[in-house]
Amino acid sequence: MAISIGKQLEQYTLQYPQEVLLVAAEVDGESDEILIFRGFSSSLVRPTAADPDIPVLPDNALILGIDRLAGPYRPDQPDYLERHVSWAEFSKRLPSLND
Repeated sequence: MAISIGKQLEQYTLQYPQEVLLVAAEVDGESDEILIFRGFSSSLVRPTAADPDIPVLPDNALILGIDRLAGPYRPDQPDYLERHVSWAEFSKRLPSLND
């Protein structure tokens, strides 16, 4: 069974706990920004369910770009490691997609 995109990104942040991912996405035709850190996701635009098993980033989301930031995330002073990484490029970094 394939692991969802959101879960794969969460697992990435478990492997790299010093990083925060800021994902720009389109979900059901609406823009969203999702922050992923140490295995957890939270939307900065839409309500986030209290249950961590409910995906914040659904598989039908269109990922517009991923920013890698050094943790902890400080919205007033973000420390970017890499900006605007495409899903095609970032997905190569996720072992579960390349198996």
